[in-house]
Amino acid sequence: MSQVWGITLKGMEALRVEVESEITGGLFAISIVGLPDAAVKESRERVRAALRSLGLSIRGRVAVNLAPADLPKEGAILDLPIALSIAGSMRSIPAVPPGIYMGELALDGRLRGVRGAVSAAILARDLDLPLFVPEENVPEVSLVEGCNARSASTLGDILEFLRGEKELPAIEPVFPETIPSSPEPDFADIRGQSAAKRALEIAAAGHHNILFTGAPGSGKTLLARALRGILPPLSRNEFLEAAQVRSTLGTAFDEGMAPPFRTVHHTASIVSICGGGSTLRPGEVSLAHRGVLFLDEFPEFRRDLLEALRQPLEDGQITISRASGSVTYPCRVLLIAACNPCPCGWSGDPVEQSTCSAREQDRYKKK
Repeated sequence: MSQVWGITLKGMEALRVEVESEITGGLFAISIVGLPDAAVKESRERVRAALRSLGLSIRGRVAVNLAPADLPKEGAILDLPIALSIAGSMRSIPAVPPGIYMGELALDGRLRGVRGAVSAAILARDLDLPLFVPEENVPEVSLVEGCNARSASTLGDILEFLRGEKELPAIEPVFPETIPSSPEPDFADIRGQSAAKRALEIAAAGHHNILFTGAPGSGKTLLARALRGILPPLSRNEFLEAAQVRSTLGTAFDEGMAPPFRTVHHTASIVSICGGGSTLRPGEVSLAHRGVLFLDEFPEFRRDLLEALRQPLEDGQITISRASGSVTYPCRVLLIAACNPCPCGWSGDPVEQSTCSAREQDRYKKK
């Protein structure tokens, strides 16, 4: 029997999973136990094909146990430790040394990137264990200082390293301060709108939420996007928090130190903004952590959605509870909302004439 350590995600937290495998005689079969989801169960074919591409054919009945047994396991993040555990049971490699292994396997043995690399690096650093990740996850892992991590492009590279036939490149830490920020609309290039620009400066200095009201084309969206440029750059810990949320979802993140900026359409659901679903994923309010959340056409958002945002905006975190468990995500954001003064948008405009009655304008403002 061979034992290898992998991880699974519960919210932003990476939890260590012990992968055990045993091969016995009989007809070929692979069974995986330990509350695996559909993606983990499908790893049987990926692992079998990847090992066969290296000349390792599995024979007999294979039992794979994912411990702890009462912890749900999800995603293809456990492909690599399952393959190493089976290879160890086949005596194709020596005993796998303690470490955390993660990665999705292609049928030809290539390693694909997975989500949760930042959380895995934090766990490996706290446990003082080496971490082995696919090359695609190197930019994320390099953000965590003090983590002994190595990267590989194929399963064969990992096997050769464990046999002592090859060295894997170490992942050096990269300080976000050395990475240039992506260009943004320059606050200094905006002409006029002195009152709105003054309001943005106050909001940026005191981290206050702000509501823009104006006719279509008056520059509400441009001003909102320019706010990101006058916010102070994120500290290292703040940047790591924001990167960890995005890594949990598996989305790309800005490698600069500028705060994140997220725009939400008024047709978005509560789950997409607040988070949730069967896997308890973070929503837009958490993806904008330490940055700006922009709600355009503010009166068009549903009332229940706006009420759902009230407490997270006050507390700076949101707790998502479902039958499968409960997780907490950070969501300390600066909220910018924009709306028209009336349904047609031209109330108070010096050029265009509003076509809305006084009752329609009052009903619109009450939203």
